[in-house]
Amino acid sequence: MIKSVCFFIFIFAFAMNLNAQDLSKHQWKDRLVLIIAQEKNKKFQQQLTELQKHQQSLKERKLVIYQIIAEKYSTGLAEENWKNSIELFQKYKEEKSDFRVLLIGLDGGEKLDQTKILSAEKLFNTIDSMPMRQAEMRKNK
Repeated sequence: MIKSVCFFIFIFAFAMNLNAQDLSKHQWKDRLVLIIAQEKNKKFQQQLTELQKHQQSLKERKLVIYQIIAEKYSTGLAEENWKNSIELFQKYKEEKSDFRVLLIGLDGGEKLDQTKILSAEKLFNTIDSMPMRQAEMRKNK
């Protein structure tokens, strides 16, 4: 009986881990912008609209956008390919606000964190001042 229970716990934990989104796969390849909200509220939509205007600049800076709401998440700016998971929301939600934008650098570290709409200008200035981005810009000249 105990072996059966342990086996089912193991299988359940393994299955949950497969469903979990592991952001570390982006480390040293992509910068991430996490847009986190309880639901697709006004700020959430405004943030998406702000970023959609600058898709080429996002690409140049190796930015991957994660849309994260309470029970699911999606990558990119399109309203498709949602995956059911609460883990990213639970990990990154802001306790005192219903909205959060988080920039994660190539090294996996948090570089910018705010609970109001992030302007593309502020996002790009923050990234462009980073040493790795400076090196990328020199290399691409």
